[in-house]
Amino acid sequence: MNPDPLPEDLDRSIRADFARGGLMRDIGAEITGLAAGRCTLEIPFSDRVAQQQGFFHGGIIGALADTAGGYASLTVLPQGTEALTLEYKINFLRPAVGLRLIAEGSVLRAGRSVIVTRVDVHCDDGAQRRLCAAMQQSIMRG
Repeated sequence: MNPDPLPEDLDRSIRADFARGGLMRDIGAEITGLAAGRCTLEIPFSDRVAQQQGFFHGGIIGALADTAGGYASLTVLPQGTEALTLEYKINFLRPAVGLRLIAEGSVLRAGRSVIVTRVDVHCDDGAQRRLCAAMQQSIMRG
């Protein structure tokens, strides 16, 4: 089932907000999917996001997942509302090796004050995608 597309003004507003984020810009992240309750972010592998063994750094994986969940939550909030992470739990499932890191965030439940998201993070080596991390997150309306 395909998620519902966003109203054009909300889509534009979320993408503009994302473009203002320094960390995501500095690591080369981009929004590659945005729909109601969902956000997909991707970054290419580079020395800027690597740890010493040549994998994507765990801190980068966490930051990308946190951001994908946050922007997924913005898709279900009124335009202009802020979203702030309360907490998240991430499990690293395998070394993050590949050409790209893909974080797919989705809203599990949107309450009046707290939104719960899940983010699956995959590594893509050009031939296949592998799940390398899974995160669950709580976000409050700001």
